[in-house]
Amino acid sequence: MKKKLWGGRFSKETDALVNDFNSSIRFDSRMYQEDIDGSVAHAGMLGRCGIIPQADAELIQKTLLEIKEDIANGTAELSVDAEDIHMNVETLLIARIGDVGKRLHTGRSRNDQVALDIRLYLRSACDEVRALVQSLMDTLLSLAEEHVDTIMPGYTHMQKAQPITFAHHLMAYFEMLKRDEERLSECRKRINVMPLGSGALAGTTYPLDREYVAEQLGFDAVTNNSLDGVSDRDFAIEFCSDLSMLMMHLSRFCEELILWSSHEFSFVEMDDAYSTGSSIMPQKKNPDVAELIRGKTGRVFGDLTTLLTMMKGLPLAYNKDMQEDKEAVFDALDTVLLCLPVFTNMVKTMNVRKDVMLMGAKGGFANATDVADYLVKKGVPFRDSHSIVGQMVAKAISLSKNLDDFTLEEFKECSPLIEDDIYEAISMQTCVGDRKVKGGPAPERVRQEFADGRAYMRARK
Repeated sequence: MKKKLWGGRFSKETDALVNDFNSSIRFDSRMYQEDIDGSVAHAGMLGRCGIIPQADAELIQKTLLEIKEDIANGTAELSVDAEDIHMNVETLLIARIGDVGKRLHTGRSRNDQVALDIRLYLRSACDEVRALVQSLMDTLLSLAEEHVDTIMPGYTHMQKAQPITFAHHLMAYFEMLKRDEERLSECRKRINVMPLGSGALAGTTYPLDREYVAEQLGFDAVTNNSLDGVSDRDFAIEFCSDLSMLMMHLSRFCEELILWSSHEFSFVEMDDAYSTGSSIMPQKKNPDVAELIRGKTGRVFGDLTTLLTMMKGLPLAYNKDMQEDKEAVFDALDTVLLCLPVFTNMVKTMNVRKDVMLMGAKGGFANATDVADYLVKKGVPFRDSHSIVGQMVAKAISLSKNLDDFTLEEFKECSPLIEDDIYEAISMQTCVGDRKVKGGPAPERVRQEFADGRAYMRARK
C-alpha cells in the first residue's frame, strides 16, 4: 500500500473517490512559487537555528529551487494522490534527496503553510490589481482633460437634472477608483502578516525564528496568536470585498455606457474593436464588452458570498471547509484581471459625441434650478422661486418649449422681476461655469481636480 505522507496511523488506503474529492491540487497548484518560496525561507531558518543540520538546510533549499524551475517549465509532474501543492512539493523533494527532504516539515503544519501561501499569493495579487486600477485612473484623467468643456446632462432618478460636463462625470468615477485603490493598499497591509510558526494550531516546541522568516519573505510582522494564525481568512474576505466594490463601480459605468451608446441617447459610440454584431440583424452594433463586465460583477459578488458563508459557522481552529477559500478568491481575482484591461481600452477608444451631449443638456429643463436661483438673487425666497419655476415648467410643457425658448414677455408673465439677463444666466455654459464651489463642475474647479488627481497618482506609484 502506497502510504500518504500523513498515513502512519492508517491501515487502509483512501478511497479513490475520496482522493479526488479531497484533493485541491487542480486549483492550488497555481501557488507553487509561493509554497516553494515559503519552504526555502523555512528551511533556511531551520538550519540557521540549528534545528536541522546546516548542510541539510542548504541541500533542501537548492533542491526546492530546482523543483520550482521544473514546475515552471513543465518537467515536474504534480499528482492528485499527493492532494495539494504542499504535499506535492514535499513528495518531489523526498524523491530527489531522500531522508534529508523529510526534515523540511519540521516545526510546521500544512495549516500554517497554506495560510502563508495564500497570503503571499494575495499580496502579489493586490499589487497587480492596484497597477491595473491606476492605469484606468490615468486613462480617465486623460479623457477628462479632453472634455473639460463638454457639456452634458446630469441625472437623478434617470431624469435630466442639471447640466454638468463630461469631465466632471468622469472624475466622479476617478474618485470611486481612488477609494478602490486605497482599499486594496490597506488590505495588503493586513495580508502582509506572516502566520508560519503557528503550527497546526498551538505553535511548536522548536525554537523557531519567526521574525527571520518574515524578513526573508518580506512580511511586515508575524501573527500574534497561533489559533488565529491558521484559522484567519479575514484578509481573503476583505480582498474579495474590495474586488466586489471595484467591480460594482465598473458595472455602474458600464450601465451608463450601454445606455449612452443606444440610439435613444447616442452620447457615445463604442469602437468597433470593443463591440460585436448580430447573427441576424445586420445593423446591430452591440456593447457586449460593457454588458459582459456588468454580468461578471455578479460572479465576483458570488465569490465574496461563498467566502462569508464558508467561514460563518467554523469553530477554531482550521477546518477542511477552508479549502474552499482558494477557488472563490482565485475566481474573483481572475475575473477582475480579465475585466480591468478590456474596460480601460474600451473607454480609451470610445467616440464621445459632444454635440449630442450638449443637445441633451438643453432639453428636459436641466436649467430650471438656475432660473430659481436667478429669482433668489432678485430677492425672491427660494421656496417661492421654486414654486414659480415649477409653474413655468408646466407652462413650457404645454407650449412644447424649453425654458431657453421663452420670450421675455412669457418670462415676465411668470415673474415681473425677470429681465433680459435671464438668457445669459440660464445658458448651459453659465449654468456649469458658475458652479465654482469646491467639488462642482465649473471648468476651473475640474482643472483643479485634474491637478489633484495627477499629484495623487504620482504619490501612489
